[in-house]
Amino acid sequence: MITIHGMQVSGNCYKLKLLLEQLGTPYRWIEVDLAQGGTRTPEFLALNPNGKVPILVLEDGRVLAESNAILCYLAEETRFLPEDRWQRAEVLQWLFFEQYSHEPYIAVARFIRLFLDPGHARHAELPRLLERGHQALAVIERHLEGKRYLVGDAWSIADIALYAYTHVAHEGGFDLSAYPAINAWLERARGQPGYVGIGT
Repeated sequence: MITIHGMQVSGNCYKLKLLLEQLGTPYRWIEVDLAQGGTRTPEFLALNPNGKVPILVLEDGRVLAESNAILCYLAEETRFLPEDRWQRAEVLQWLFFEQYSHEPYIAVARFIRLFLDPGHARHAELPRLLERGHQALAVIERHLEGKRYLVGDAWSIADIALYAYTHVAHEGGFDLSAYPAINAWLERARGQPGYVGIGT
């Protein structure tokens, strides 16, 4: 059985849980407590010297880090990763977008608001994070107008990757009411077979 080391409240870790539940793939989950230095222990650093979750550990001991790389590995030869060469490239395009233009703003704003004291100096970052996060949301909104999913006509790991932090963007202070296409897409996501919520 494969093993995931992750945090229940992390969107990057939630991506993997959502895909595995939708695939019906058995897995073992090991919760890592970042607050207690869980990613800095010698045991964890031996698995991932970068000291971050999530990581995937295969039965033969091989270890894979980076959430979107793990999504690609788990989705190979499944309906969640298209066979068509162009559509696969489109999936990768959205995975890169998520990590470079979406997650650094929406996820970080959520982290600051949920996990740092109101007086923490990092709260000063929020106006810029909200501005850049809304820019990313606007890109998704425009793309989804008239479409059901991000790539082709099917739910894929592109959708899973961007759903993870978009559906909890309000926790970072983002008002999603101005994004009707995104809200319709979020509703379709919740209706997918095998759906589980974050933190469950």
